[in-house]
Amino acid sequence: MDLRALRPYVWAFVLALFVPTSWALELIGVRGVPVFGAAALGIIPLAWFMGLATEELGKHAGPGVGGLLNATFGNATELIIALFALFSGLYDVVKASLTGSIIGNILLVLGLSMFVGGLRHRTQTFSREASGIQTSMLLLAVIGLVMPDLYILSQDTTGQPVSAPLLRSMSLGIAGILLAAYVLGLLFSLRTHRDIFNPVTEAAEKPRWSIRTSLLVLIAATGFVALESELLVGSIGDAQAALGFTNLFVGVIIVAIIGNAAEHGSAVIMAFRNKMELSVAIATTSTTQIALFVAPVLIFASLLTSTLMTLDFEIFELVSIALATAVLAAVASDGRSNWYEGVLLIMVYAIVGVAFFYHP
Repeated sequence: MDLRALRPYVWAFVLALFVPTSWALELIGVRGVPVFGAAALGIIPLAWFMGLATEELGKHAGPGVGGLLNATFGNATELIIALFALFSGLYDVVKASLTGSIIGNILLVLGLSMFVGGLRHRTQTFSREASGIQTSMLLLAVIGLVMPDLYILSQDTTGQPVSAPLLRSMSLGIAGILLAAYVLGLLFSLRTHRDIFNPVTEAAEKPRWSIRTSLLVLIAATGFVALESELLVGSIGDAQAALGFTNLFVGVIIVAIIGNAAEHGSAVIMAFRNKMELSVAIATTSTTQIALFVAPVLIFASLLTSTLMTLDFEIFELVSIALATAVLAAVASDGRSNWYEGVLLIMVYAIVGVAFFYHP
């Protein structure tokens, strides 16, 4: 076997050592930050292998099915972590992780991509039309997320009690609409208007892995992500107590970065290679998947728990999502980017992070 073929995976194999380390710490009775940190680092290479296996399967299946596979499994890591938190009753952490994934993809991932790409290339371009459609989808999600809180605010203003059954029904209805918008978005981007999202015709890249290898890697990585997510979620409480972080900060910043780390790296690498079109697509598509697919799925999954999770997000979360969407619309409006725009996006993310850190 040619060992040079393994070079791109060395970093992943090194970080994967944290998977057995996290379980060893758990078995010997270590709690809190060490287990949380080891599980978090272990999830990063596993998520990368999941993405790699999905990409290889897509090459075998062709652009249509491949696009569907990437759309379906693109945020599998975040969904698995969120499901474990959901069934552990950590509803605040689940909602905060959704918020963190959305603003993280828009501000941090896109910001780092523009910054790193801009250091090597004076100006980079991408499709205004494709990014504009993704922004419109995000605006739909923002409207959906705002409505439950507007209902609560209107009830508080009139002095009337908030009806819990009505809030739950409203959340389920909105989740259904968001999910329908996501499915129609797939039809739009993969079928009827795929030329907008794939404007340049390139020779199909040949798969490096067989179908069997890709499936085995995908199944194994998904299973280990589930195991690590169980450890991560189980150690959140002790880690929070030791570090003094709130549920909001842990969900919005820490858990969101862990779940998206592998995807973050891919977007930055693409920008460095002057493939800004692909980099922007990774960031925006992942964001709309979280808002229109993962969030509704979690709402419906909560029907299996004792309490339905509703869409009444904390006001700080809603405003942050709305501001991030507005910033995306402004930055993507001209279809061009440079390193300074990347710096501005990163600074906005830093401001949001500081605000969530101090939020009680």
